[in-house]
Amino acid sequence: MQILIANDSHIPYAQEICDTIEESAKQRGTGIAKRTPEYIATKITNGNAVIALDGNRFAGFCYIETWGHGKYVANSGLIVHPDFRGSGLATQIKKKVFEHSRSKFPDAKIFGITTGLAVMKINYDLGYEPVTFSELTDDPSFWDGCKTCKNFDILTRTERKMCLCTGMLYDPAEKEKNKKDHKHQYDKKVFKRLKSIKESLFLKKEK
Repeated sequence: MQILIANDSHIPYAQEICDTIEESAKQRGTGIAKRTPEYIATKITNGNAVIALDGNRFAGFCYIETWGHGKYVANSGLIVHPDFRGSGLATQIKKKVFEHSRSKFPDAKIFGITTGLAVMKINYDLGYEPVTFSELTDDPSFWDGCKTCKNFDILTRTERKMCLCTGMLYDPAEKEKNKKDHKHQYDKKVFKRLKSIKESLFLKKEK
């Protein structure tokens, strides 16, 4: 298995990447911002993506987005092909794209929004902390990307304060301050609280 910084030779995988992301969202019954092959190809061309390959077979993918004039960076579109799930590949891809983000944008705050507890756990292990949406980028272009998500009505009703997704943030400046303490601000119970919040929001939406 190879986990690489994607380049132009990987553009032919763009359609399969989009299809895999969309199918995964349908299976989980969660909302997701739709991506196009053209958009994925742009990320690949700009050197802002990581791809996992088993020989010539597509295995996984994740890409980098920048917001607020480079002050914020998001690692988005994390996906693992069904044939390779359960092997820890998602963690490896996330670690690779996180390291790539830190290298390209060392001063940027890295953030993500997700409904998946598994992704939250991966982010947490990398140093992210759960945060309110107000601590994320206020760049309207980022939030406009949520318009294709089926849960966008929740985001608008709450005036962009909360949704079924959880916001998570890695702040390099804050990490530097707390360098001597190597502990997270939140304990392991955070995931139980997050799960409880998500279940509550899902129930409200069903009503």
